[in-house]
Amino acid sequence: MSFDKEKVLKKCNDWCKNTLMETLGIEYVDAGEGYLVATMPVTPKVHQPMGLLHGGATVALAESVGSAASIMFINHEKQEVRGIEISANHLRSKREGVVTATAKIIHQGRSIHLWEIKIVDEQENLISLCKLTNMILPKR
Repeated sequence: MSFDKEKVLKKCNDWCKNTLMETLGIEYVDAGEGYLVATMPVTPKVHQPMGLLHGGATVALAESVGSAASIMFINHEKQEVRGIEISANHLRSKREGVVTATAKIIHQGRSIHLWEIKIVDEQENLISLCKLTNMILPKR
């Protein structure tokens, strides 16, 4: 597979316009064979009432980066991606700054992709560890 990092990042960031990803400030910042990285600012917009990063915003970041990562592996004219299961362990809280999510492929089958997504803070402290299963479907 020929891999053009800048093209992948541009495409992923273009997909974010007028979506939840744009609302949350998610930006794709790095990509390579078998991984994709995105960041999200931690501001009051993504806080829960106690002033901490909301677990739902964290899971939205994880699913966004994991689903976009699957898209890197499919034939866009014939296939599409659907997230079918996500799990998250929230290990640390965060009040401000930036979190970075790195999706790494665990299993790349014809119809199922399994991703591990680690979400860390600026000091590489693990905030959340997520697992995402995507189904690869024929395009309708």
